[in-house]
Amino acid sequence: MISRSILHAVLSLMIAALPSLSRAKDTISWMEAVMPPFFIQEGASKGKGYGDEITKIIQQQLTDYEHDEVITNITRHFYKFKQGEQVCSAGLYKTPEREEFMYFSLPSFLTLPPVIIIKKSRHAAFNNRATVSLGEILSNRTLMTGLVKDRSYGTTLDGILAKYKEQKNVVKFTGQELSNNLFKMLMMDRLDGLIGLPEEALYQAEQMGIRDQLMTLIIEENQNNYNGWMSAVGCSKNEWGRKIIAQINQVLLEQRPTEQYRAAYERWLDPNGIENYRKVYREVFLNTIQ
Repeated sequence: MISRSILHAVLSLMIAALPSLSRAKDTISWMEAVMPPFFIQEGASKGKGYGDEITKIIQQQLTDYEHDEVITNITRHFYKFKQGEQVCSAGLYKTPEREEFMYFSLPSFLTLPPVIIIKKSRHAAFNNRATVSLGEILSNRTLMTGLVKDRSYGTTLDGILAKYKEQKNVVKFTGQELSNNLFKMLMMDRLDGLIGLPEEALYQAEQMGIRDQLMTLIIEENQNNYNGWMSAVGCSKNEWGRKIIAQINQVLLEQRPTEQYRAAYERWLDPNGIENYRKVYREVFLNTIQ
């Protein structure tokens, strides 16, 4: 016969263990926009965008959490952040406005800075220059420039855009298929140029079969600093988000120096640009820890 004291002790241990056995893992919802090749949701390269790859690396290190992906437009992203939901997103520019409702990690991405994407046939409208001033372009009311509503292009360009945001020649778009729709507008001559990352231009041009028709112009204002080159993971600004960001920072410190991490973006670069990219990655990105 088992004594009552032993039976009581066994039952107590079993009951104490129940909460830990039944406790579900906390879930992080990762917000994604339809913005290839950052996130790629369809086609042969589905799930292989550089945003997909980096998010996956972070998720694999955060083993105490369940992870899911939510695909929606950028405006909806920020609504969820402002509501304090358990959401995060990789690759967001850190801005004063966003810091009001988001916590940010140390830089999670080093990308080439935004450029002006145009049709080669319209190069004369930009004085046939390879480098242009965004301020000068926007002040020229005859040039229609497209951009994504609520998207940041880095604090330097955001500051310039804020001065011209009410002008009719600054055309802001929202919705799901933003990149694709912007490029269609460009090819229909409804836009003279659009602001985007160089790899966006290359990806869309190849998908649409128009690579030989497009070119990119360097934005002069981006050459003074690296705030348009680096972006971070953002999570809701509450105690939950603060804890997640602290854990993500540890992951980034461990993973950013690895070849796998660097290669997530590097595979989308023109081979001629890789050497310079690696130099900036090594000398600037890895040494930026706040």
